Amino acid sequence: MTRLSILDLAPVPQGSDVSRALANTIDLARQAERLGYNRYWLAEHHNMAGIASAATSVVIGAVAAATKTIRVGAGGVMLPNHAPLVIAEQFGTLAALHPGRIDLGLGRAPGSDMATARALRRTLQGDVDNFPQDVMELMHWFAPAKDDQRIIANPGEGQDVPIWILGSSTYGAQLAAHLGLPYAFASHFAPTDLKRALEVYRTTFRPSERLAEPYVMLGYNVFAAETDAEAQLLFSSLQQAFVNLRSGRPGKLPPPVEGYEAHLDAGARAMIAQALSCAAVGSAETVRDRIDAFIAETGADELMVTSQIWAPAARMRSIEILAEATGLAAR
Repeated sequence: MTRLSILDLAPVPQGSDVSRALANTIDLARQAERLGYNRYWLAEHHNMAGIASAATSVVIGAVAAATKTIRVGAGGVMLPNHAPLVIAEQFGTLAALHPGRIDLGLGRAPGSDMATARALRRTLQGDVDNFPQDVMELMHWFAPAKDDQRIIANPGEGQDVPIWILGSSTYGAQLAAHLGLPYAFASHFAPTDLKRALEVYRTTFRPSERLAEPYVMLGYNVFAAETDAEAQLLFSSLQQAFVNLRSGRPGKLPPPVEGYEAHLDAGARAMIAQALSCAAVGSAETVRDRIDAFIAETGADELMVTSQIWAPAARMRSIEILAEATGLAAR
């Protein structure tokens, strides 16, 4: 049975602030745990007023401390922004504080514009071309130290922190398959290469000490409400945010707008229809049918559900409806 998990960008709605956004994240994580979701991941983005999870490991620590059983992790850490040793120490610390509950998903994009990436790193030496080497270095820091090893990640060394490769193209699929790691695909905003990436990953997978068989988790947008019309209204916040981002006008998450798509030109409508095509928007029945069809089409082992909903109460209700529709609580 396909597992369900939550991806949270800690959205900052218009009219709100970072403190309230992070408090909403804590509340949502607790509810996800009560409902039986498998894991709760947070994403690294920078220089974005609408996302409060830039200091990803800090927010993960807060979520893990506020919950008891749900797995908590990064979906993901943008590794080119960081020295692998620093990430090993951060997630080694998290794993020591919350044994058996911490995941580490790794991406190769900066999660920001290039000027911000330069500000994060001071130089661009840690660029995306070094990503495979950085992943292997990070795995080295987590491995048990050798007798003559001069530099040790402490905390980190010997910690069993599951590592995932994230991607939106065949590049990440090839790397995950080569290293024998689980693979998470960003189909919730970049579905173009989904089928090809799944094929590459599954056909070239090499079993490893970490993973015996391919394991795929797919990003998926869910906007669930009492009616299809209400859910479509909620979905308009993400549609607006996406158009704003692609137009170079990122900001806080906008409130819903009735009939938003009708006011867009044909190019903008086509863009969001393609980018956000992996989505279930509607009542419990509609959402269940859409998810069942997506799982049947892709064979996903797990769905990482994301819901960029403006009102915190509506976002909470959305994951409740999803849990009820899929029988999650009864599993």
